[in-house]
Amino acid sequence: MGIILAILLFSFIVFFHELGHFLLAKKNGIDVDEFAIGMGPAIYSKEYKGTRYAVRILPIGGFCAMGEDEEANDSPNNFNNKSVWARISVIAAGPVFNFILAFIFAVIITAMVGYDKPVIGAVESGYPAAEAGLKKGDEIVQMGNKKIHIFREVSFYNQFHSDEDVVVTVLRNGKEKTVTLTPKMDKELGYKRLGIGSSGYTKANALTAIKYGGYEVKFWICTTLDSLKMLVTRQIGVNELSGPVGIVNTVDTTYKQSRSYGLFVVIVEMLNLAILLSANLGVMNLLPLPALDGGRLVFLIIEAIRGKRVPPEKEGYVHFAGIVLLMALMVFVMFNDVHRIFFGG
Repeated sequence: MGIILAILLFSFIVFFHELGHFLLAKKNGIDVDEFAIGMGPAIYSKEYKGTRYAVRILPIGGFCAMGEDEEANDSPNNFNNKSVWARISVIAAGPVFNFILAFIFAVIITAMVGYDKPVIGAVESGYPAAEAGLKKGDEIVQMGNKKIHIFREVSFYNQFHSDEDVVVTVLRNGKEKTVTLTPKMDKELGYKRLGIGSSGYTKANALTAIKYGGYEVKFWICTTLDSLKMLVTRQIGVNELSGPVGIVNTVDTTYKQSRSYGLFVVIVEMLNLAILLSANLGVMNLLPLPALDGGRLVFLIIEAIRGKRVPPEKEGYVHFAGIVLLMALMVFVMFNDVHRIFFGG
């Protein structure tokens, strides 16, 4: 059941991404040859107003075929014959729709379980927070140069900066207090901590669900960007990346661990994973890498600045090289995923 949930969850997120491309293409009067749910052979298809709508046998995402590679097509409604800004909006719509989906899920889960304000619920003696005079009830508003809105940002900031002194600003009785903390090693847990705990979750109303739902999405976007930065600076290795196989395994494991607590917990955990995956997919697709939406946007922005298009054949070579490299990376990541699942490590 967990594996089925994982496939359906990942497929829906990819489908929603493609839906963004599709809706903006239609809005800009661009011909869409086919909009499909799933991949592989079609089990149902119907043509309507020039577009074939299909359901395909493999429930793994979907696609929106706009004929953008058909250079000889002189139809005014062909993707390549539309204005550069129309094309930019269509390409950007996929990642933007991922962020919208993440926000919808975040609002739902915040309405269900509440939000974790960055208020200190406990201060442990012997750790930097207590030694610096932080107290229960202090609200953390900033760590380093990062504004803090939810308590998990505190935990993740500490993970990403555990070897650094951190300047923490808290709000106490309406006044700001700033201290510098040096994370201390917890020998039992095996990592450095500041020695502060959360005050728990606060029940949300409609307005706070929207507000903190936005903070939730921002948190996952920033966490993804921080992880990529650590990858580039070699603070984490490529072998720690996870692909579709690893995602399916994570969702399956999460489902198995949460099902004993009841349906409500399963739904909450699946929504949490959906937010993470959708925000992650949005960020990854906006990276300025060939073959990704971000890489295509780079060429479109260059075209907007130059006033003329980069020769299609040259752009095609770049994207082809990008596809080859991405496929090689995917094979490497899949191998690592399979190795971790069956052999550990």
